[in-house]
Formats: sequence, C-alpha cells, structure tokens
Amino acid sequence: MSLEVEIAFTLNGRAVSAAVPATASALTVLRERFDLAGAKLVCGEGECGACTIIVDGLSRNSCLMPAVDLAGRTVRTVEGLWGERGLDPVQQAFVDTGAVQCGYCTAGMVMQIRHALDRNPAAGEAELRRAIEGNVCRCTGYAKVIEAALAAGQRMRGGGAP
Repeated sequence: MSLEVEIAFTLNGRAVSAAVPATASALTVLRERFDLAGAKLVCGEGECGACTIIVDGLSRNSCLMPAVDLAGRTVRTVEGLWGERGLDPVQQAFVDTGAVQCGYCTAGMVMQIRHALDRNPAAGEAELRRAIEGNVCRCTGYAKVIEAALAAGQRMRGGGAP
C-alpha cells in the first residue's frame, strides 16, 4: 500500500493538482499523471540530463526530485516551451541546425540551454558548453547542439536566424 499525497503546483503556466505516491519522483508524476513524455528516464541517477525540467527558475533532474517537492512550485517542461508562435527559439534552432539526432536527449538539452539563455541571452560557446556538461548524448559530438544554442541566443536577442 502506497501513501498518496495531494500536491498543487503550476505546470507550464497552469494550476494543477494531483494525488501522488509519497515516494514517486517528479519525473514519474509528470509522465504518468500529466502525460508529459518529453523528459525521459534514462539513468535514474541524475547523471544524463534527459529528465531536465525547470523548477522555480532552476534546472533540476526530475528523476531525483521527489514529486512532493513540486508542491507550491512553478514547473516548466519542454512541452511548456511551445507557444502561440510555435516552437521556442531553442527548439527551432535545434531543428534548423540539425542538432536533433535520435531525440532521446533532446528535451533535456533544450531545457538546459533554455535555462542558460534565460539567465544570459548573450552566453558564449564556453558558457553554453558548461551549461550542458550534465547532459549526455551518445549520437553527437555536441557541435550541432552548441551551434543550435548560439543560434537560439542570437534569436532571443532579436538577431533572427544566423
């Protein structure tokens, strides 16, 4: 028998609530209770970054975060980046530069880069590389990912496509 706890939080701009198992991870709840499959369970140890979400403006590995810790917080997932104008600048840059390979790590990379660019839209290559140090991709050498990150930063600063 698993004890459930009622939590309420803001998810991608809307107020939500759910009864969640007291021992569940944020990742499990986002995927199973809210049908948000962007964040992936890969390592389950916070080592790969595929489960990255933004909680109260900070990037978090949702596989390590207890779901009960979402209570009262503001949570943004990759699904929450999509807006009225379509893809977020980081998502669009991934498409435009061919940074998407198999796609399994993409959501985590996008969220980590978005977090870095939200803090500093003028982030350079070194800062963006540091931002994704905790994100593992077995398909690329990260060159296209960094190209996408730099292009997204340029778009976010109003510079349009590179």
